[in-house]
Amino acid sequence: MDLTPRKKKILAAVIEEYIRTAEPVGSKAIAQKGGLGCSAATIRNELAELVSRGYLEQPHTSAGRVPTPLGYRMYVNELMERQALSEEETAEISGQFSGSTAPDQLMSEAGRIVSEATSYPALALSARPAATIKRFDLIYIDANTFIIVLLLSTDAVKNKLVHLPLSVDQEMIRKLATVFNAHFTNIGEHEITPAMIHAAERAAEDNIGITAVVAAFAIETLTQSEETQSWLVGETQLLNQPEFRDPDKAHKLMRYLSDGGHLADLPLAEMGGSDNEVRVLIGPENVAEELRDSSVIIATYDAGDNMRGIIGVVGPTRMDYSKVAAKLSFIAAGLSRRLGGGSMPPPGLNNKLIIKGEDFDEQQNREEEKDGTRA
Repeated sequence: MDLTPRKKKILAAVIEEYIRTAEPVGSKAIAQKGGLGCSAATIRNELAELVSRGYLEQPHTSAGRVPTPLGYRMYVNELMERQALSEEETAEISGQFSGSTAPDQLMSEAGRIVSEATSYPALALSARPAATIKRFDLIYIDANTFIIVLLLSTDAVKNKLVHLPLSVDQEMIRKLATVFNAHFTNIGEHEITPAMIHAAERAAEDNIGITAVVAAFAIETLTQSEETQSWLVGETQLLNQPEFRDPDKAHKLMRYLSDGGHLADLPLAEMGGSDNEVRVLIGPENVAEELRDSSVIIATYDAGDNMRGIIGVVGPTRMDYSKVAAKLSFIAAGLSRRLGGGSMPPPGLNNKLIIKGEDFDEQQNREEEKDGTRA
């Protein structure tokens, strides 16, 4: 059953107060905020129901309420107001970038700026789309030597000189080139299987293992083309957050981030094609166990040269999601422009917030059509 407008207002009030204070929120604090049009007793009843339905929890019987991951998800999807950065904020962020357009320096700067602007650890990654091989050229040199030339989908060319312990004739090399161009082009590294290699050996009548040499170079080349570059800045920012006052908890997350475990868990491949898209992963929505008590907010950017990347922050679930999303979106837009030879975006750029594949504006429009008001 959907939450009533009043429950949504009370839930939003609790979350915003908790974000501000990091302390459990009681009914008295909510009543003092005003604008709810109901008594303190009604607020207590509504809070109790929000607890029973899993949007809030009560750490102790006499304590106030704190949001759950479900409550934060409702807040991010439906209740929070989007923020646009002021001209002063955009000018300050833009002014922190140097004039360099070198990707490594720019990404390092971006990570530092994000961490300082949000007071959370910042992650920046760039990765090429998975490449495929468009064409195989096998060039016969002599009975014991040939060259493998691979033309990739990125238009990069890779080659390798192969010395064979056994003699091979030119016809064998020609057959292999034909087989590889027929069956090994336009596929990913994971699709090149032992069964495919054995079938190619039979088709080329190869009984000395040349097919395996060509296939191994193809797999190696495709694997290297998917390498990701990453930057991590400001891990110690976690120590400033009340949720990480426990040194063991803070160091566990800092160690995980520093070890590079975050690379496999950030959904770069799932991010859409539009620049500046922002996604929010709350608590248990994160794949890694080390992130289950944290939230991750990430934005895409165009890294140039057929590369895409993400920049984001890791912090407690008690995070000002709208403010962080606005800053990330602006910085991601700046990275896209800088790496493409442009400049930082204009002041007041609105962030585009993508939640579980849905555009925030579309989701809000549906709510307005359903309820006749904006939540």
